[in-house]
Amino acid sequence: QVQLVESGGGLVQTGGSLRLSCAASGRTFSSDTMGWFRQAPGKEREFVAAITWRGGATSYTDSVKGRFTISRDNARNTVYLEMNSLKPEDTAVYYCAASSSSRMIVTSSLYNYWGQGSQVTVSA
Repeated sequence: QVQLVESGGGLVQTGGSLRLSCAASGRTFSSDTMGWFRQAPGKEREFVAAITWRGGATSYTDSVKGRFTISRDNARNTVYLEMNSLKPEDTAVYYCAASSSSRMIVTSSLYNYWGQGSQVTVSA
């Protein structure tokens, strides 16, 4: 059974930092593109960042560029999202996702596996 389990969310003040982790199990993810999405209350799920299987290519939504960093450890089947200079508008449930494709993918419908989500709350 394929599982993606996020951890590391929580409550932080504006300007603070958090690191989300996503541990994958049930199959080998080393060749998959991995991504992070987020969904704020009353809004649609949106793309945040993605990384290809070799980690050689990354993509970020404009609002997090320069503040967030996605990385992966294939030996540990884990992907990370380092979030710095957090803002109240970053408040959302953050989801980890895996795509069977090795291409860069930013569209949620092209991801095959999803985690349960981790709440990130940034207070003003």
